[in-house]
Amino acid sequence: MMPMIAPPLATPLAAPLATPRPALRPAPQPAPRPLGLRPPRDPRWYQIAVLAGLLGWGLFGLRFDLHAPQVIVTIGAALVTQLMCTRIARLPAFDPRSALISGLSLCLLLHTDHLALAALAAAIAIASKFALRVDGKHVFNPTNFGITVLLALGSPVWVSPGQWGSVAFFAFLMACLGGLVVTRAARGDVTLAFLGAYAAILFARAAWLGQRVAIPLHQLESGALLLFAFFMISDPKTTPRARRGRVLFAVLVACGAAAVQFLMYRTNGLLWSLVAFSPLVPLIDRLLPGPRYEWSRPVATQPQPHPGEFDETLPLPWRAVPDHGALARTRA
Repeated sequence: MMPMIAPPLATPLAAPLATPRPALRPAPQPAPRPLGLRPPRDPRWYQIAVLAGLLGWGLFGLRFDLHAPQVIVTIGAALVTQLMCTRIARLPAFDPRSALISGLSLCLLLHTDHLALAALAAAIAIASKFALRVDGKHVFNPTNFGITVLLALGSPVWVSPGQWGSVAFFAFLMACLGGLVVTRAARGDVTLAFLGAYAAILFARAAWLGQRVAIPLHQLESGALLLFAFFMISDPKTTPRARRGRVLFAVLVACGAAAVQFLMYRTNGLLWSLVAFSPLVPLIDRLLPGPRYEWSRPVATQPQPHPGEFDETLPLPWRAVPDHGALARTRA
């Protein structure tokens, strides 16, 4: 009889090796905000504060020939016009910041004995932002345009450059405050280029005529000149987008102002020159394209994307901008 052989015991199948899961990284936590108030990104708040401070100093410290009713009427007309144009253009919200800047600037520069003309200058200044536009931005600086229109019409208005006096301390104060504004607005290059070109013209003219150095220095000690350089020609919405274009624009305005003053022997050369060369800004933008400016994100403080990220609102380098000078993917 054959011996019975027990069948081999079945060995259990080996369990498949489990794939190790990658360790989960904790989500990055936002950096804690420092205590205290953060400065606003929009440089218009700085500009409003500086202009309001200059106006208060002029009224109470320097005793400007300016009365409270004209200040109220000018600023009020600017705000009302801004509100009306906002409704007509069907904009989503009313923004009073630009209107306040134009109204305060008119109070500092424009003088008249008629409240109606003060209101008309403010209305023309604000309306020009909505009516005269090229490539998504207004052509003329509103304050400059409102003043020059009334001057061209022969209205009884005037600009008094000597009302600030030649106090070196006050001029230095204005330069420092203006430097704060243009730094926040990323337009310090156009201000420095204009002042450098205009000063070079004054010193060259003095050397050619055999005048003493004190004469061009006295011509530079003007509050109106500093106001123009720091708060008018440096307007980000009416200057070229590229740095080279802004330097070219500043030199053209300086040469035009000198021509009006020393060749045509007319006053207010700075204002006439700026309004004459402002229509060239769209052409300069086409020849020297650059990133579109946004008030909420000045170019100088624009955050850069992390590797692998892209933000459509970030300005591209000027070399990457198409030839027509506009960024299709940026906000107007």
